[in-house]
Amino acid sequence: MATRYDAGRGDGMVTRRGAARGEVLAGSFHVRARQMRRWRAFAGKVKVVGVYVVAMLVAVVTLAPFAFTISASFKTLSEVLDWPPSFIPSRFTLDNYRAVWTISPLFPRWLLNSALASGITVLTNVFFCSLAGYAFARLRFPGRDAIFMATLGTLMIPSQITLIPRYIIVHRLGLIDSLAGLVLPDVARVFGVFLMVQFIRAIPKELEEAAKIDGCSRFATYVHVVLPLCRPVIAALAIFTFQGTWNDFTWPLVVLNSPENFTLALGLNYLRGQYYTFWHLVLTGSLFNIVPMLIIFLVFQRYFVQGITMSGLRS
Repeated sequence: MATRYDAGRGDGMVTRRGAARGEVLAGSFHVRARQMRRWRAFAGKVKVVGVYVVAMLVAVVTLAPFAFTISASFKTLSEVLDWPPSFIPSRFTLDNYRAVWTISPLFPRWLLNSALASGITVLTNVFFCSLAGYAFARLRFPGRDAIFMATLGTLMIPSQITLIPRYIIVHRLGLIDSLAGLVLPDVARVFGVFLMVQFIRAIPKELEEAAKIDGCSRFATYVHVVLPLCRPVIAALAIFTFQGTWNDFTWPLVVLNSPENFTLALGLNYLRGQYYTFWHLVLTGSLFNIVPMLIIFLVFQRYFVQGITMSGLRS
């Protein structure tokens, strides 16, 4: 009996020790789990803070030149050239804005030329790129994929290489130093075709089939079904095209000769003297080049983001 009692007692002690060891291990596991949760929460907060810090630095670096340009437009030339520079003018003045309009009487004409060139280029790109995008996305014809890939291949050719051939073509057409010669080479851009193709491919084909059952022709389907659905990507294409044409400097410099035909980007170069640059006037004039783009982007921002997002989807 004593032996059995001792054995049972020993087994009980082993059982209690095992239970105690299990409780210790369980407690250690829970402690480590809490530590891991705390560490992950801390790491998540650090990551969020790091992302915000980087975003703020990028925003400051991006917006600082624009803020300095606005500030310099209200300063005198001597204050613009002061070092270290100051963002707040010591004395606000609107003389720079008056001088930009009075020094060069062609300044309103430059604005009009830029608006006409940008507006015409936007309209032609929206029309031709949407037509070509619909053809590549929906129509079946021999060599469709090969033609589309060859068209995309031209995106890899730098624009500097095609500058001279474009000039020769415009010259032989007798369009040098004219608005038509400025706009003609950009009536349709390959990037716009690619953007439209990607977006149209994401539109369900059932909508077009329903229109076909109702008796719509292919062109009527394009006009009444496809185009209304393409408003986001059309807005994105219009912003890209307007920005590229409005800010373009190289092609107007090559094809335009008369000051009255200059665009605003090219005309701003006239605010520089032969031996001295009036930086306060150059910066003030550049604001007229920035503000239209800023207004257009803010107005169509929702469609712009939606068009870029949807263009990367496939049905």
